[in-house]
Amino acid sequence: MWASGAFGRETMAVVRAIVNCTVYILRRGDGTLYTGIAIDLKVRLKAHREGKGARYTRSRRPQRLVYQERVRDRSAALCRELQVKRLARKEKLALIAGARRRRRAGGGR
Repeated sequence: MWASGAFGRETMAVVRAIVNCTVYILRRGDGTLYTGIAIDLKVRLKAHREGKGARYTRSRRPQRLVYQERVRDRSAALCRELQVKRLARKEKLALIAGARRRRRAGGGR
């Protein structure tokens, strides 16, 4: 997100704690679902596409973004990520389908 070394570690820790984050779900080429968080979703998705993302996604390309949810900060993102990861596959698919219905109805994300 920022040039390396532009900010000290303490400053970056504060920035990560207060900026909005996104919880997202990718559908892998093999049909599996991957849940993660990102401060900058575009940068994170690019890393996944280039094989520089999570180890799990490196070996399971291609992927497609099927769900995204903005949350207030990194702490909330980590909590929500854990909630989503604990869902059964059927429940994750229902979450994805519900988000699609809301987008089509004009309800946003």
